[in-house]
Amino acid sequence: MKNIYIVGFMGTGKSVVSRDLAVRLNRKAVELDELIENKEKRKINDIFTRDGESYFRRLESQALSEVSRSYGLVVSCGGGIVLNEANIKIMKETGIVICLSASPDVILKRTSHSNHRPLLNIDNPRLKIEELLNQRAPFYAKADHAIDSSCLDVKGVVDIIIKDIVSKC
Repeated sequence: MKNIYIVGFMGTGKSVVSRDLAVRLNRKAVELDELIENKEKRKINDIFTRDGESYFRRLESQALSEVSRSYGLVVSCGGGIVLNEANIKIMKETGIVICLSASPDVILKRTSHSNHRPLLNIDNPRLKIEELLNQRAPFYAKADHAIDSSCLDVKGVVDIIIKDIVSKC
């Protein structure tokens, strides 16, 4: 049974969709950021602050490599995991890659009350969201499937995944 990898920008619903999807498919949910935090014994924000984004990206690739050796998982991936072509290759070889997207306004609204988003802890987070979305768009486009979660609740996104993607694989 192939893994299901949920990718996309922060605030698109990857974590909540992954958990609900795993429950509905009777699979195990895995959150890569949680694996990294448990292994490092510190929060992602602290990793970014103390060691930088490139160090975090290496940890993220290692965590993906470990998880990809298992089967039948629903894996919630960090928003920047697609920036490394090797990560995309691993996900495509071992599963289905589903990208969740949302408009910049929706992302800003969903992330505005969170202080654990290191890339958005700046003066103008909306501008940063637009900049990062533009940078990452070609990488997100490599996913097998894409769903815009802007106007959907978690159940709606999961229903689409089960009906239109998983049932056809």
